[in-house]
Amino acid sequence: MPLHPQAQALRERRARAGTPPLYSLTPAQARAADLADIRAAAGTPEPVAAVEEHRIPGPGGELALRLYRPEPPGRQLPALLYLFGGGWTLGSPDTSDAICRRLTNAVGCVTASVGYRLAPEHPFPAAVHDCRAAARWLAGNAEGLGLDPARLAVGGDSAGGNLAAALTLLARDEGGPALCHQLLVYPNTDHRAASAAAGEQHDDPLLFNRRSVAWYWGHYLADPADGDHPLASPLRAPSLAGLPPATVITAEYDPLCDEGERYAEALRAAGVPVESRRYAGMPHGFFAMTGVLDAAGEAQRYAAERLREALR
Repeated sequence: MPLHPQAQALRERRARAGTPPLYSLTPAQARAADLADIRAAAGTPEPVAAVEEHRIPGPGGELALRLYRPEPPGRQLPALLYLFGGGWTLGSPDTSDAICRRLTNAVGCVTASVGYRLAPEHPFPAAVHDCRAAARWLAGNAEGLGLDPARLAVGGDSAGGNLAAALTLLARDEGGPALCHQLLVYPNTDHRAASAAAGEQHDDPLLFNRRSVAWYWGHYLADPADGDHPLASPLRAPSLAGLPPATVITAEYDPLCDEGERYAEALRAAGVPVESRRYAGMPHGFFAMTGVLDAAGEAQRYAAERLREALR
């Protein structure tokens, strides 16, 4: 279908404002512009029972970890480690703040967001290792945090979805921590992928496009050959067997659409239970835009429903 009218209106507002593509900015400029854009489109953040800021050990030094609670501490709750997007180059726990709040309330789980290291200052595999450290910390401190270590899920959008998929591979191969579900929202899964899902729309400078993808990968990979590593391109893993059940969300007008759906197919072929859903007429990034796109709210409700079932 054509670009959804609400998404088209968003595109036209960007055109009138003369919004530059993020890939035309320096990483520092792009980080500030990306956060401002996400906050403007996310709507009013939902209140949660409590937000806690922690400092946890990481492989390169301390990491910031934020916990969102749906109710005051007192009983053991399931947990979700949600990894923010931003092409491994942009983002922080503030980027996914509105998403984490909504999922916390809708799922009834404690949601954690970790400030993993960003490229190009810290290229692959720094972010993957930081996310592993966060998952291990949550599992290892579950009793004190009021979490059920048997009900720990991982999720993320875009580069966060890539990191979530990589984390499930690490957890499987290293014997833990146990992850019971993976929520992958338009994930990067193969650095060599060339999608044709929306044709020339992928070159629209007012939307996330192929040049955006190349810019992010260029920052993340210190050596292009690193892109063939399964922790960078999970679709290239020798085997996907034994991974946790998955929910995969894709967007029609997204250069990552095809590789996300191919990853869902590959998981299914490996015997992993998968449910996938493509949102017609939506661009990359729509999941975070609940303030301007109705489909964002629908997708978040769907994600929450899938997580509730997995964390029951």
